[in-house]
Amino acid sequence: MKYINSIEIAKIWGITDRSVRSYCAQGRVEGAYLDGKVWMIPSDAKIPQRNKRHSSKRKGLLETLKEEKESRIKGGIYHKIQVEMTYNSNHIEGSKLTYDQTRYIFETNTIGVQKENIKVDDLIETTNHFRCIDLAIDVAKSKLSEYIIKQFHRVLKSGTSDAQKSWFKVGDYKLIANEVGGNAIAKPEDVKKEMAKLMDWYNSIQDVKIEDIIEFHQRFESIHPFQDGNGRVGRLIMFKECLKHNIVPILILDKYKSNYYNGLHQWQNEQGFLIETCKFGQDIMKKYLDYFKIPYKND
Repeated sequence: MKYINSIEIAKIWGITDRSVRSYCAQGRVEGAYLDGKVWMIPSDAKIPQRNKRHSSKRKGLLETLKEEKESRIKGGIYHKIQVEMTYNSNHIEGSKLTYDQTRYIFETNTIGVQKENIKVDDLIETTNHFRCIDLAIDVAKSKLSEYIIKQFHRVLKSGTSDAQKSWFKVGDYKLIANEVGGNAIAKPEDVKKEMAKLMDWYNSIQDVKIEDIIEFHQRFESIHPFQDGNGRVGRLIMFKECLKHNIVPILILDKYKSNYYNGLHQWQNEQGFLIETCKFGQDIMKKYLDYFKIPYKND
């Protein structure tokens, strides 16, 4: 998929660049995302229709997230998901920041005064993960592609100590062979082929269900295409795809990571373990949606 900036799409649509940026900020251009301070938009995107003045229909999760993201409303579902997903996903991967520290960084964009030493990468990857969730919301309705997946990795790992290593490819597939938990994963020379196969399989599904998203996640993690950051990128992909298909997102809590890892490792013999773990993660998210009175369909 080709992306162009707001100035270029404004010429195609016959409107001002300011109007395009406004549409993007309101979440009304499918697939648009911020790259730094520049809105990048699919070249085949359609100009949004004018909003109706009144609607009594309750807003769904994606629409609510887009509105709260733009207005930066504190204490809403956008705020809750940002903190919960960032804290738990980073903690699963070894971050030492506490829940309160994560929340404080999101709310104030500062770390406050700390008595203990804090790892710089933990701070950078926390703020980067907030940006990744924003990216997932921005591109939620876009067809999942390797380009989008690489964008998640680029945003997550930018500015980290890994990014300073010549052999570490930020936003691109790994160059050095690795393993996870003693289990064999795709070799660097096989990653492109395996990822292409995975994308062809997934994008051929006509009616995506939660089980399909979970299977994609397991297959993605078994490929492990990046040098590092695969778990967080994989969970961000699940979040994006749940939003796209109007499925309640999955929140894997750090305290249940052993169940989650076991489910990934046992997939070939017992798929139900990972599916049930992920559906339990959906139940946690449903409690938040109920609290904020956001409608959702039961799977």
